[in-house]
Amino acid sequence: MTRAEKAARIGAILDELYPEQPPPLDHTDAFTLLVAVALSAQTTDKKVNEVTPGLFAAAPDAHAMAKLEAEAIREHIRQVGLAPTKAKNLRRMSELLVERHGGEVPRTLDELEALPGVGHKTAQVVVAQAFGVPAFPVDTHIHRLASRWGLSSAKNVKVTEGDLKKVFPMETWNARHLQIIFFGREHCPARGHDLSTCPICSWAATKKRIAEEARR
Repeated sequence: MTRAEKAARIGAILDELYPEQPPPLDHTDAFTLLVAVALSAQTTDKKVNEVTPGLFAAAPDAHAMAKLEAEAIREHIRQVGLAPTKAKNLRRMSELLVERHGGEVPRTLDELEALPGVGHKTAQVVVAQAFGVPAFPVDTHIHRLASRWGLSSAKNVKVTEGDLKKVFPMETWNARHLQIIFFGREHCPARGHDLSTCPICSWAATKKRIAEEARR
């Protein structure tokens, strides 16, 4: 079975399991999505969703966020990882959104990645979920499953992203990245996973990965 054939079968299973793909981070517009995704690094989506209502009540847009002191932002987000750094980044990011883009979130990856605290994955999530631009953000869940399923042998997420874009049709990218995240969380843990009972791993896992799992 080729990678493309395997991806097609995986896609059919994911479509059946997750016909709808609600974004895991609560937001109301592109700005609140950008902030939420930036906060999610090294923090659970659940924790981000717990702290953002208070933050967005105080600063619902870039203009308001830019006027807050970093310490005030930090107070709202202190429960998330790397809060001091994220607070400084959110303030400066908001200042630049006002200065460069009139307070609006830009629609291109290059412009987004030029903002403090906004990496490639964050930028891709924003263009995909806020603007419907085809993108394939790769997080640790997706990177792990792409390797387990033999869709990529890459050692870093950037190359894995390219491999997945080759085997999944562009029109499915925005749905697929969320579906794989959901599947990883609900069916495919990193450790203690019985590949033989998994609806995808039971047939898609490579021999190498099966042997590695058996040694854990």
